[in-house]
Amino acid sequence: TLTFPTTAPSADKALITDGSGNLSFGTVGGITLGTTQASTSGTAIDFTGIPSTAKRISVLFRGVSSSGSDVAALVQIGTSSGLKTSGYVSTSNIYGGGSSDATGFIMLGVTTTQTLSGIMTIAHMGSNIYTQAHSGKRSSTYGVFGGGDVDLGGTLDRVRILQVSGGSFDAGAINVTYE
Repeated sequence: TLTFPTTAPSADKALITDGSGNLSFGTVGGITLGTTQASTSGTAIDFTGIPSTAKRISVLFRGVSSSGSDVAALVQIGTSSGLKTSGYVSTSNIYGGGSSDATGFIMLGVTTTQTLSGIMTIAHMGSNIYTQAHSGKRSSTYGVFGGGDVDLGGTLDRVRILQVSGGSFDAGAINVTYE
């Protein structure tokens, strides 16, 4: 026997069950968009407060560049105890060359004369293991792609974007989505 709710739903609601036949209107899944942050100065951009239920986090880059000698963005993930800064197996490739990094998920394409636009998707696969895949473009000339994985050792609740050599950003914007 199913028991239907007695009130009409608001917009964007679905009919869900509690497993005992009681139905209600609620939100199922969905993608949450963070607040876009300018990457026009500073050495790191942090996104915190990602809920423990998030299974996929996407980092979005638009026109990001460096004021120094850096050639790549680095994405580190973390828990309420802090950021994970080692143990990553990560690689990124651009026009026949590549780089790897163990201190974060690397994404080539950030330079003083070129800009990076693209997406890095980080997915939870259980047991605190996270995998990542990315693709994008450096300016209008080259494609960027790569992937990686890390054992986070806890529940992800934050993401930090910095440059692989610790330099400063000088253009663009970065945001995250999670679901």
